[in-house]
Amino acid sequence: MANFNRTILMGNLTRDPELRYIPNGSAVVNLRLAVNRTYKNQSGELKEEVTYVNVVVWGKQAESSNEYLSKGSPVFIEGRLQSRQWETEDGQKRSVLEVVADRVQFMERKKSSGGDSGYSRGGEKEETASVPGGTTVPSGMTDEDVPF
Repeated sequence: MANFNRTILMGNLTRDPELRYIPNGSAVVNLRLAVNRTYKNQSGELKEEVTYVNVVVWGKQAESSNEYLSKGSPVFIEGRLQSRQWETEDGQKRSVLEVVADRVQFMERKKSSGGDSGYSRGGEKEETASVPGGTTVPSGMTDEDVPF
């Protein structure tokens, strides 16, 4: 029997990306993603539930994510689930379930009355960008364009 480990998420970053380089020089960035779910409870009330997901991005996509994303940025992530375990300095065992991203797609921010909806941290507006490492920034894409 074959196994299948694939995750597809769309949400917003809860904080700025955290870029670092491991000893061999590879870039890695940690993202924290909030994914919202709206549903009706048994009494018919509309409820909203938020799930927070840790995402790890490697290589050129990590560097691009650090450059173009910031807290609140909408992103589409494709990847796989990974479980890691470690022991702290004081001997406590820890574990985490996270998504290792194969693809990070930057989504266009909704236009605000202030007019700035760009991707760069410096406040310069960028409607589209071609980013190395397989990461793309679509132009003109809205929530209605997403098929789910």
